[in-house]
Amino acid sequence: MTSLTPFESGDTAQRASDADRDRVAAVLGEALATGRLTSVEHADRLEAAYTAVTIGDLVPLTRDLPDVARTPSPGFSAEQQQVTAVFSKVIRGGRWVAGRHTELRSTFGALIIDLSDAVLPGREITLELNSFCGKLIVRVPGNARVIDEGSALFSKRHVSGGEEGGDPNGPLIRVTGRAMFGKVVVSRGAADWHWPWQGR
Repeated sequence: MTSLTPFESGDTAQRASDADRDRVAAVLGEALATGRLTSVEHADRLEAAYTAVTIGDLVPLTRDLPDVARTPSPGFSAEQQQVTAVFSKVIRGGRWVAGRHTELRSTFGALIIDLSDAVLPGREITLELNSFCGKLIVRVPGNARVIDEGSALFSKRHVSGGEEGGDPNGPLIRVTGRAMFGKVVVSRGAADWHWPWQGR
């Protein structure tokens, strides 16, 4: 039984709403937190949930899971996530789940994030990039459209991959935040830096 059960006896061809997708994400997040799903299974199902078109696409994703409250558990949120590097170097790449609002913070450190294979929860996400005396480098998916709304003070800030070069059906990534005495780079390709795990 899941929060989508009432639809099973109705019209499963009905178009799914963002609220329907978020309810499924909450069930999947609880299943991950309690060990019912592995991280790979969770990422696969979450990606399917946020690309679902109809209720019928969503129902199978939680059919084998118990129902949970309609708000996400404290350990999981499809809405917000934070990754920080303080006096250290942090690299995140491969398959991982980003938040609808993801804050990336580098303080006297280096934070390198690759979103090209990440699961993005929805068609629009916000990246809040805050760098203080640190380096913050982000690679976005090749089909992404990027809107830069951030600022810099005594810093280098380079955000490429604007809307004109992206896929109209690709994700929209809104970049906010502030760089102070630091460096922020956002790009679609790997040409601007060396990605250590890919040997480029």
